[in-house]
Amino acid sequence: MGLGAPELIVIFVIALIVFGPKKLPELGKSLGKGLAEFKRASNELQRTLEEEVRLDDQKRTPPAPPQLGASPETIHSSAKEAIDAVSPPTVSSDDTPIIHHEEPVARGEHGS
Repeated sequence: MGLGAPELIVIFVIALIVFGPKKLPELGKSLGKGLAEFKRASNELQRTLEEEVRLDDQKRTPPAPPQLGASPETIHSSAKEAIDAVSPPTVSSDDTPIIHHEEPVARGEHGS
């Protein structure tokens, strides 16, 4: 249901009669500026909505799971740091702290 050529000619003739030949170019210029501003505003609204949807999707997406399969060196150093943090240092007779580090025993190697 668009406007065809005959309808546009009728609208142009009516506008020419109502506004006159001197005002018609000015009216066309104003109409063109109005349509350009409307298009610019609608494009800005569309970009804003798309950005909001993208940000909302990012908030809903869960973070990546932690990396599995740490190396034995990382596990060993982490275990050693945990033991050091929990075990209080022993004090010798000259008030110098002595820290004992025990190597963790691997599963299945209990020494029995």
